[in-house]
Amino acid sequence: MSEKKIPLRMCLSCRELKEKRDMLRVVKNSEGKIFIDFSSKASGRGAYICNNPECVKKLRKQRILNKVFSCAVDDEIYTAIEEEYFGKQQN
Repeated sequence: MSEKKIPLRMCLSCRELKEKRDMLRVVKNSEGKIFIDFSSKASGRGAYICNNPECVKKLRKQRILNKVFSCAVDDEIYTAIEEEYFGKQQN
């Protein structure tokens, strides 16, 4: 009868609501470790970035993850996100 709801999440950069499955999730867990969550099931504070190249660039430029997680985020995390996104684009 009713259609299944599509989960939406807000992109950190552009602040637009988009389908969760089309976004990359970054998590800060209870130990304070920050990583890309490919399963979308890891426990902790999740933040989403959409697949727009401008959003990915803005993420590093404005150090958005530092603000979201209220801590210093290693460059490695930003690099991993860029590689995950831009690496996919070239294939």
